[in-house]
Amino acid sequence: MNPIKVLIVDDSALIRTLLSEIVNRERDMVVVGTAGDPYAAREKIKELDPDVLTLDIEMPRMNGLDFLEKLMRLRPMPVVMVSSLTEAGASATLRALELGAVDYVAKPSAALDGGLLSLAEEVVEKIRAAAGARVRRYVPAPSVAPVHAGGAESASGLAHDSIIAIGASTGGTEAIKEVLVRLPRNAPPVVVTQHMPPGFTKSYADRLNRLCALTVVEAQGGERLLVGHAYVAPGHAHLVVTKRDGTAYTALDDGPRVNRVKPAVDVLFRSVAAAFGSRVSAIVLTGMGRDGADGIRAIKAAGGCTIAQDEESCVVFGMPKAAIETGCVDLVSPLAGIAQILIQRFKLVSAVPQH
Repeated sequence: MNPIKVLIVDDSALIRTLLSEIVNRERDMVVVGTAGDPYAAREKIKELDPDVLTLDIEMPRMNGLDFLEKLMRLRPMPVVMVSSLTEAGASATLRALELGAVDYVAKPSAALDGGLLSLAEEVVEKIRAAAGARVRRYVPAPSVAPVHAGGAESASGLAHDSIIAIGASTGGTEAIKEVLVRLPRNAPPVVVTQHMPPGFTKSYADRLNRLCALTVVEAQGGERLLVGHAYVAPGHAHLVVTKRDGTAYTALDDGPRVNRVKPAVDVLFRSVAAAFGSRVSAIVLTGMGRDGADGIRAIKAAGGCTIAQDEESCVVFGMPKAAIETGCVDLVSPLAGIAQILIQRFKLVSAVPQH
């Protein structure tokens, strides 16, 4: 098998060197070139035909987001962003994922020992996933104004005593958005685990809150689960659901990583299975790895409804595939159909027209 050809685009010579060392240590990938700005990158792409691009956001002459938008419109290819773990970096990274970047890794800190070299495993894992990802040409989505009619007071009894749980990883930020933006304000409470570092989840929840009819927040722990609300796991802890005196609450678990990640989908799914039993609707969306598969078993054993995104609409099919292979998935659906399944299941009024 030919090695994955990687082109590194970053204005920092140090970062280019560090990334090159990390990639070139692996037998299944090789750096075929580097570029210090998007103009040089454009020529290197034509010349070298790389399989994966790593792309910095802040660069001279043209920033990474402008370059990424042009690239995904004209020559879509797998891109892994190199992002700063700051609020501004989180916002820019979320925009990059919206434009079609497959994933992102953290830019190193000033201290090299605690910087990018310690993230070597993550870097190569995400480059491998990107090389096999489905990338699509970027087409600006028409703005959708969610319908804010149908408040919690009009929710059915089923919505009041049920829960929707969603788990995702690579490609999941946009996939989760596609589901949530189509749910109305009388939907059951939604709990979400997306693999994402601390600092990014607050920006992500705020972005979803601006787009959705649901009220979307980063979970703080201790919130009562309310109809018409969605709670996103923070990047530093597992999100779990507990019940006290018949009322459901969020809680945060600062325990060890599960499936090498924190927050983990399995932790969330097992908790909702215990708290809600047959009244859970759980969805596994795009992502690498197998996080969520064991949780799907627990939800199925409790009598809940289990859904997985189909391969064709996934960026990376790993997590849904692992869930399906358990034999515990009730429905396999294209991403565009998942919200409608939930709307029909809970007899909701749709938030946006379904096509």
